[in-house]
Amino acid sequence: MFIAGDERQDAAAQPQALESRTRDRVLQAISERGPITAGVLADQLGLTAAAVRRHLDNLVELGLITGREAAAGNRGRGRPARAYVVSDAGHQSLESDYDHLATEALRFLADAAGEEAVTRFAQQRVAELEERYAAELAEAGSDRQARTAALVKALTRDGFAASARPVGDAGSPGALTGIQLCQGHCPVQHVAREFPQFCDAETDAFSRLLGVHVQRLATLAHGDHVCTTFVPTPTVRAAGPAPASTRTATTRTTMARGTRPARTTTHTAETTKGSTR
Repeated sequence: MFIAGDERQDAAAQPQALESRTRDRVLQAISERGPITAGVLADQLGLTAAAVRRHLDNLVELGLITGREAAAGNRGRGRPARAYVVSDAGHQSLESDYDHLATEALRFLADAAGEEAVTRFAQQRVAELEERYAAELAEAGSDRQARTAALVKALTRDGFAASARPVGDAGSPGALTGIQLCQGHCPVQHVAREFPQFCDAETDAFSRLLGVHVQRLATLAHGDHVCTTFVPTPTVRAAGPAPASTRTATTRTTMARGTRPARTTTHTAETTKGSTR
């Protein structure tokens, strides 16, 4: 009796367990790749659009994700698509006991040896990744865009769900142009929330790897839905006459080399004649 009853209960629980695991897959995918639309999620997870939307509605109701209007490039016909990102509550639900254990260990280290010890630990941890990435970026050459693309590939392979896109208008004089490097997942997000040394060490490593000072604009640790780093790129100057400041600099350079303007040469000749007289 009890065995048969247990079997009936197990059979009834199986669909619920499967539903829960699928929902967790959807939440994890949004964490790693968000902002992401329902259509893209369905394609990447091998689920039907109806199934994905059911899980999305459930996750929104639980407060684990939030939706917003997708970028114009992702829109199709009909109503605007919505792109989803993990909320603060969603990130907390993804945290494991290991996150809490790591935080407690770092608190102990900070109390026993000081904040500088935590900083050195963060730098050492990032240095190991930097050393590995340096060889891969070296193969990309000196072009900053190519090096950033190589960094994105390496970060994604290691679970950071990285992406990059150009920002700024290169055709506008004085416009700030660059690459926006994003990371949709951070293995040490929970720790970095209390110890920003990990974010600082990673940012410094990006600067060294890319050969330019980069700027961290947003982090998952501070509650943003993605870590965002701005990588400046060289501005290509449009063809045309050189600005006045450039012409002045050129004139000064020419004079420094010993070639003087015509008026100065004439004055020198007249002085020479006067001396002859």
